[in-house]
Amino acid sequence: MMMAGKGITVMPETEDQNRIRFQVELEFVQCLANPNYIHFLAQRGYLKEQTFVNYIRYLQYWREPEYARYLKYPMCLHFLELLQHEAFRRECVSAQVCKFMDDQAILLWQHYTRRRTRTLQPPDAPAPPAPPAPPAQLPSRHQS
Repeated sequence: MMMAGKGITVMPETEDQNRIRFQVELEFVQCLANPNYIHFLAQRGYLKEQTFVNYIRYLQYWREPEYARYLKYPMCLHFLELLQHEAFRRECVSAQVCKFMDDQAILLWQHYTRRRTRTLQPPDAPAPPAPPAPPAQLPSRHQS
């Protein structure tokens, strides 16, 4: 048992509680890769609440390599950084801003995918073999 502040007793987290908190925070941070989710939070006023802003600031630890390696959607780190700025949080209420962010995220993803495909394919790599042609006529099940 530890003392934290004026008469408040804080119990240390158990291993299970720590694991659950890690999973919840991981899921939440990854949701930030979706501009529509950020817009949802802004519309409901979360981005104006100081406790929420403090929570977003706390989540910056996900930028550290030891935590970032668990992320499937690294775009979330960019939005996590942008959410540190009040002007950005204010603009997220706008549906037009949300649409713009969503469009830009899709364009980046498409560009990255094409570029990655070219990068991973060696210049002298032969084209993949074509699948075999289907038979001209499939045998009938009811042949005599």
